[in-house]
Amino acid sequence: MLELVFWFFSAAAIVSAFLCITRRSAVASALWLVSTLFDLAAIFVLLDAQFIGVLQVLVYAGAIMVLFLFVIMLLDLGREGRTDMKGSVGQFVALALGVGLVVELWVLKRVMDAEGGFAAQTAAFQLPEGELARMTEAQGAIGIIAAPLFRQYLVPFEVTSVLLLVAVVGAVVLAKRRL
Repeated sequence: MLELVFWFFSAAAIVSAFLCITRRSAVASALWLVSTLFDLAAIFVLLDAQFIGVLQVLVYAGAIMVLFLFVIMLLDLGREGRTDMKGSVGQFVALALGVGLVVELWVLKRVMDAEGGFAAQTAAFQLPEGELARMTEAQGAIGIIAAPLFRQYLVPFEVTSVLLLVAVVGAVVLAKRRL
């Protein structure tokens, strides 16, 4: 039953992601992205990563999507002429990207099959018996995730926050120029 629920959310995430990239309206595309993010959060919960699932909803589906919608409204994208790639050039680019994605997935599957599959790959990352419980008791579930985030990955974390700030400032400057 759990596997059936996993496949349902996986299919819903794929369909939502496809609809996100095929919509002409920026607002509709953003709303389909929210649906995709909720589906991914459900998959994280099914994989016993409840904290990551909650962060997915709070950070991405909440804060980041509010930022996206704010920028969309600030730039007033719905009232201008369409800038979509149309005709044979757009179809060629879409086909090339689709073929590239399929080739990447095929190569990934071949590599995983050659090395014993997903279970063999994740065996190296599994903790010894009882180690996770000991770490959770000592640091708490949030501490286990926060320690690497703010130690080993502090610079990428801060670069991401600066990029989001630059995106907002850029949107304000572009909108102000038109006023």
